[in-house]
Amino acid sequence: MRRLSDLKEQVASWRTVETGARDAADLLTLAESESDAETAQAVAADVARLNEQVEAMELELAFSGEYDCRPAIMAIHAGAGGTDAQDWAEMLLRMYLRWADKHKFRTSVLDIMPGEEAGIKSATIEIDGRNAYGNLKGERGVHRLVRISPYDSSKSRHTAFALAEVMPEAESEAEVEINPDDLRIDTFNAGGAGGQNVQKNDNAVRITHLPTGIVATCQDERSQLKNKNKAMAVLRSRLLERELAKQAEEQAKIKGQHVSAEWGNQIRSYVLHPYKMVKDLRTQYETSDAEGVLDGDLDELLRAYQKATIGD
Repeated sequence: MRRLSDLKEQVASWRTVETGARDAADLLTLAESESDAETAQAVAADVARLNEQVEAMELELAFSGEYDCRPAIMAIHAGAGGTDAQDWAEMLLRMYLRWADKHKFRTSVLDIMPGEEAGIKSATIEIDGRNAYGNLKGERGVHRLVRISPYDSSKSRHTAFALAEVMPEAESEAEVEINPDDLRIDTFNAGGAGGQNVQKNDNAVRITHLPTGIVATCQDERSQLKNKNKAMAVLRSRLLERELAKQAEEQAKIKGQHVSAEWGNQIRSYVLHPYKMVKDLRTQYETSDAEGVLDGDLDELLRAYQKATIGD
């Protein structure tokens, strides 16, 4: 039903552009016959907007992967860089949440582990919207930040790293089979803001998949059952992503190319000092609007990656 709804929306979008193009052509013919320069300028502006819409919709056609239309589960982990890395992980979390909000996607923070002094050690979020996974799958990898550290009294330049993981949401239990005997389920008190907000019961749930060591945690809900269900959904997504990674690795070996997903394989650099630039190291796309990117303006970076990978 979700796929059917997406396809209907896609067809409606193309019909709207078709109508807009026909109307623009009629207006242009009228403007030329009456030598109406003002109307001609308005038509030119409409055509530019239509071109942008068509480009965006053409890129959506690239979301032909089996899982591209699904919601995404994203995990962010602080890496090398101490407190700066934990602060950087929180900045990335905010960036993706702002991007999702700009696109009217539904988001839920399933689990978050605060940093010792600032920022976060890790966080897991769900992003639900049309082609959420298709849009974000290229964000997996290491993100590098260069800036003057606000945590260094000497105001020296620091480099920090954070890792983003992106997984498609598993749609059913049948899609990923899990043996209950392979699970260890622990409950604990969810972190709270204090006072009346402190969780008095062991509502948070941590599930460990013993054969793989994969851990999924959820403390978003006040109900232990709901937290368990969400943690299981995250676990299924992690296992699904693990299987997809295995398949991709096998395909890469067949092609004669294989790049290990090691910590040093950063995909993007965000430089805030001595100049401002965000550069994707895979597509070579770069922009000086670092503040805009960190505020959620990711579309151009995402489009550059999608264009570069069409046909892969």
